[in-house]
Amino acid sequence: MPTFSPLIDRALVVSATAHRNQVRKGSQVPYVIHPVHVALLLIRHQFPDEVIIAALLHDVVEDTSITLAELQAEFGEEVARLVAAVSEQKTEGTEPLPWKVRKEAQLRKLGHADRHIAAIKTADALHNLQATLCDLKRRGPQVWTHFRASQSEQLWYYRSLREVLSQRLGDHPLLTELSDALAALQEQAP
Repeated sequence: MPTFSPLIDRALVVSATAHRNQVRKGSQVPYVIHPVHVALLLIRHQFPDEVIIAALLHDVVEDTSITLAELQAEFGEEVARLVAAVSEQKTEGTEPLPWKVRKEAQLRKLGHADRHIAAIKTADALHNLQATLCDLKRRGPQVWTHFRASQSEQLWYYRSLREVLSQRLGDHPLLTELSDALAALQEQAP
């Protein structure tokens, strides 16, 4: 039975340590569950180790004190490139950027993404949609109050994201799963 590479094991440790004090929005669920799910989705579709490692680390630069330079030194240039490509710029100087400005910039950036970047972002969005659907079943519409954007803005973003990612991934099964989860979420909208 194949085992994971030492670098994947190391990425799990770095991700768990970096996110150790974070929880998923509106819950007490440790945040590290999210990058692990993203990586598992990509493992299921047999992406290479660098993509799995980047998936495990995809939020550390955006949400922790770890830098791209540190990731590059520990995991290599390709992992750092992938993480940089899916990371949002949340501030301009010391000022936080508005949610919609960040999402529009990310959509523009993803319009030039390669297949591996698109796969990481698709798995990221897919897990977020699946988690939101589960939360809606458990807690109802109050789930939307935990986000920085309204339900309609969230739906706009996921529809736009699916459109951009479909140009990069074509008919990949991950994109089909994303479309199905988005359709289920849209059915929940009033």
